Amino acid sequence: MKKSFKHFSWLLLLLVPLLIVSGCGKSSSNKTIKVGIMGSDEKIWKPVQKKLKKEGVNIKLVTFTDYNQPNAALTNHEIALNSFQHTYFMDQWNKAHKSNIVSIGKTVRAPLRLYSKKVKSVADIKKGDQITIPNDSTNEGRALHLLQSAGLIKVDGSKALPTPKDITQNKLNLKITPVDAAQTPRSLTDAAGAVINNEFAAEAKLPNSETIYKEKINKASIPYINIIATNKADKNNKTYKKIVKAYQTEATKKLLKKYYHGLTIPAW
Repeated sequence: MKKSFKHFSWLLLLLVPLLIVSGCGKSSSNKTIKVGIMGSDEKIWKPVQKKLKKEGVNIKLVTFTDYNQPNAALTNHEIALNSFQHTYFMDQWNKAHKSNIVSIGKTVRAPLRLYSKKVKSVADIKKGDQITIPNDSTNEGRALHLLQSAGLIKVDGSKALPTPKDITQNKLNLKITPVDAAQTPRSLTDAAGAVINNEFAAEAKLPNSETIYKEKINKASIPYINIIATNKADKNNKTYKKIVKAYQTEATKKLLKKYYHGLTIPAW
């Protein structure tokens, strides 16, 4: 009996390492990495997802409908990466929520645009007209700067993120109305104009002809370059870097041109 037990013990010693190695390999190869995106970007990310699968990296695209969700999901480890925000938005989110989200790669520049279904140019906007803007603090301030650049208003220059309360000049007495960013395209039915983020303009299939003013691309717009982000603890993850590399390709540039027609510009 003792001899049999001895042989069994040696057998276990030989098998356990093999089982551990086998289990780890299986877990690693089958791990699915969740990437949070806005719905309009699915057509850009799905080919990236397909390419990565051939390389042994499985990603699951998790779509969100508003800007408050993807970073919350990231900090709660419900997703591993997200791709929806620009650097400035991330920095403001980190300050407000005491989080440690970092950029691990650039994606696109998406200039903010003023759209209208009622007028053909900024000069046609009349006294008392309504202009809607996104209501999240970062894009609200950015939209007000856009309206200032268009010559419609002036804002307090000491405020990095102005609100409608910081408008110092409004000669046309425009009604500047903050609404949820996802609702800005719908607001064009009633408003004379709306400042709309690129992804929501794309979802609403707004034509270029309805753009009456757009954000200038210069040094001041560098903080608005969009990024792929993760939690700081994971910034050196090799698989995540592989995902960034799979996105930053000529194939992705062609897809951006095909689907966004110049509204979104590669930034890497």
